[in-house]
Amino acid sequence: MPAVTIREGWDSHAWIDGPWIHRAPRRPEVRPRLLAETTLLPWLAPQLPLPIPVPEPTRDGVRHLVLPGEPLDHGDRATGRALGAFLKALHAVDPVEAVAHGALGAEAATAEKTAVLDGFRAEVVPLLPPEVRSAAGELLDRVARIRTALVHCDFGPEHILMTDGRITGVIDWTDAVIGDPALDLCWPLNGAPEAVAAGVVEVYEPGPDLIDRAKDWARLSPWYGVHHGLHHSEDVTDGLRAIISAL
Repeated sequence: MPAVTIREGWDSHAWIDGPWIHRAPRRPEVRPRLLAETTLLPWLAPQLPLPIPVPEPTRDGVRHLVLPGEPLDHGDRATGRALGAFLKALHAVDPVEAVAHGALGAEAATAEKTAVLDGFRAEVVPLLPPEVRSAAGELLDRVARIRTALVHCDFGPEHILMTDGRITGVIDWTDAVIGDPALDLCWPLNGAPEAVAAGVVEVYEPGPDLIDRAKDWARLSPWYGVHHGLHHSEDVTDGLRAIISAL
């Protein structure tokens, strides 16, 4: 049976070959992050209550056995409770050990995030109406300052697999870093169905500060599309409206 391409992403492309999913970097700087998964995820998997990939290195990048399921497109309170337990366990792992096993450390992660936020300040903020620029700057300041736990860093429905109403895997760990746990709560608390969000809160028990920061990360979401659009000569009018509305 020939290999089947399943995704062409910005960082990597992926294909299925028999029982394996292969992922290869699209740019040289992505390769170390992919290879880091081969040490981080085998260490992490036994500490989590839901399945995650356990990759191994290949000539092209990495591969792992296919996890069953389709991306989450609905859910109930039980789904939320399972996600809350998963994130609570993830954020409780030893961050020092996580870095030793391949996660991007706080210093390097901060440097990467600072570069992104500096781009937002320089290129996006000047396009906003003067009366909201102060609030925009304060938002960028708030999301820059917390780095306390290992986070998935891209925790959304496209990376949560489900079969017959049961979560069967959490995938795509290339961006795992020591960062703000509120980032992983951004979608569960602000974008997920109400019942799912309620289940997450029931089990994770986030405090008010964490809930507020998760809202900040949700407010930041349209900034990425606007910044990307500016660099690719795309119309960013709708994205700017979304930023202003969220502020």
